[in-house]
Amino acid sequence: MSRIGKLPIPVPNGTTVTVDGNKIEAKGPKGHLAFTVSELVSAELKDGELSIMPREDYVAEANERIEANDAKGRKKMTFAEALDPKVRTQWGTARANAANVVHGAAEGFTKSLELVGVGYRAQMQGNDLKLSLGYSHDVIFKAPDGIKLEAPKPTEVIVSGADKQAVGQAAAEIRQFRKPEPFKGKGVRYAGEYVRRKEGKKK
Repeated sequence: MSRIGKLPIPVPNGTTVTVDGNKIEAKGPKGHLAFTVSELVSAELKDGELSIMPREDYVAEANERIEANDAKGRKKMTFAEALDPKVRTQWGTARANAANVVHGAAEGFTKSLELVGVGYRAQMQGNDLKLSLGYSHDVIFKAPDGIKLEAPKPTEVIVSGADKQAVGQAAAEIRQFRKPEPFKGKGVRYAGEYVRRKEGKKK
């Protein structure tokens, strides 16, 4: 079985999850998210847990392959090996995306950025982020829908929201304004990011 796909997704208290065919919706303190799983898999909500499984006809095919393999006396085949490869990949992917939807609606996602460099500063301007990154002008980043920006310190930016993809995209766009350079390490980097350094020219 898929090591990721077979894991059930617990639904936290205060979060409502509904399954309508292949569509999964989650409503929680952080927002309302929806996700449509692949037609190769099915979703089921039972006893406060959301499960993603391959479609029944693909499960039956896999079991038939296992029985045929055993009948020939060959090395025992696992369910994952017997399952159609395209179904196996979609199974794990669908489970990961469904887990992100549930977690996002319940707790949300955050991404922290650090500003490294003399005079590099970040501050809020209403809902927008104002960045001083060594250019002749300040950079203004407008918060996308569903994204909250914070600058608790002049050298720290926190991006948060319910949608994991949108949070990551917003953080990547902010980092793109001044990516870390390899000589002094100046620029905007993810919190904890390792910046590979180069040795400068020697006199």
